[in-house]
Amino acid sequence: MASNDHDHKEEEAGETVTGEDEDTGAQITPIVRLEEVAVTTGEEGEDALLDLKAKLYRFDKEGNQWKERGTGNVKILKHRETGKVRLVMRQAKTLKICANHLVLPSIKLQEHAGNDKSCVWHATDYSDGELKDETFCIRFGSVDNCKLFMETVEKQAEAAGKKEEKESKDADDAAGQLEKLSVGETKVTSDKPEEKENTEVKAE
Repeated sequence: MASNDHDHKEEEAGETVTGEDEDTGAQITPIVRLEEVAVTTGEEGEDALLDLKAKLYRFDKEGNQWKERGTGNVKILKHRETGKVRLVMRQAKTLKICANHLVLPSIKLQEHAGNDKSCVWHATDYSDGELKDETFCIRFGSVDNCKLFMETVEKQAEAAGKKEEKESKDADDAAGQLEKLSVGETKVTSDKPEEKENTEVKAE
């Protein structure tokens, strides 16, 4: 009998505990109201030509070794107005920039020795807020992604080279036209009207 009373008391205690979790209908308003903030990445005026997941390394000249720079998405971005193309890579979780440089005609990509999923190149990088000559190595999850990356960069570097040649030719042509204008003989005209010789025509 005593055991039955004990069990009955435990059931009642269990009911009161579960009753505390029931919805009371009270509404709690937040103390702090957070406004939505627009986040700018600096990539708003650009179109992504390529976006691939990869791991980036930087060659440390002092230590004479490769150091991991970060894992994330590498992008090839083309500016809509200027047409300039740059390579940008951010770390996956922190979104910290680990590579940021223009794709110039001087960029030459090479496969990393002994690994066909990696490639190496030199660039003047601006990821730390100042221009630095860096040697990068990037590793992809597949050989196809590595080839696609190399082809895209090389294609854009070639296009940038052609654009530079055209701009240089246009500048030379314009300079030539200006030179002709400044070097050519200019006729000086006086304010006085020219004196005309009086010629008499005699009728025979």
